[in-house]
Amino acid sequence: MTQHAHDNMQQLALDLKLADFAVFETFHAGPNALVLEAVHEVSTDPNPQLAWIWGGEGSGRSHLLQAAVAAAGEGGRACAWLPLTDTSEVRPAFLEGMGALDLLCIDDIDHVAGYAEWERSLFRLLEDLREQGGSLLVSASGPPVDAGFMLPDLASRLASGPTWKLQYMDDADRLAALQLRANWRGLDLPDETGHYLMRRVNRGSNALFELLDRLDGAALTAQRKLTIPFVKSVLEAD
Repeated sequence: MTQHAHDNMQQLALDLKLADFAVFETFHAGPNALVLEAVHEVSTDPNPQLAWIWGGEGSGRSHLLQAAVAAAGEGGRACAWLPLTDTSEVRPAFLEGMGALDLLCIDDIDHVAGYAEWERSLFRLLEDLREQGGSLLVSASGPPVDAGFMLPDLASRLASGPTWKLQYMDDADRLAALQLRANWRGLDLPDETGHYLMRRVNRGSNALFELLDRLDGAALTAQRKLTIPFVKSVLEAD
């Protein structure tokens, strides 16, 4: 690995912290149990793999990728998570050297489709990972065929592995997912309060968990049980 590549990876490690909640234990599988199992296998299997996860906003794809990196890191594997949602501070050159990783997880890879420099760098990365036996797990808003990559070899390679779709959860599973996250934070979220929160945000939106994070901060100085009156008081204070 060149010094330039080493510096890139060190900088990414400093800038791209995994979310504290993004572990497998806080992911409520619901209708996505098979996807959860498959991603967990990728995070622990030393054999090289290439897989694509897709789903809509709030489907949990970023959670799973970060959880895979967290688990792989705990297992002693060299790994990294690279979100491409906003590429204003992440350049194609940052991919240099990442082919030496045991596992690389790239979020929102479809955001760079159609950009020639990114596509060439991604193809070189895939070649490096294949030569060195590393695994690649990527996420997108749709399947590979709809991603819009223009480089035929890159599009073909990305579509060559398994593709897993994350299904949207019904209200019962959304409530269970919210309560699981609340419990992980040490909060008591009764069913009636959970339903109240769900009525305040759009279905499939990350705003539900963002709202829970805000309530967690408020509860630190007040109470750990999230009653409806307490939730209302916090929201009205904003």
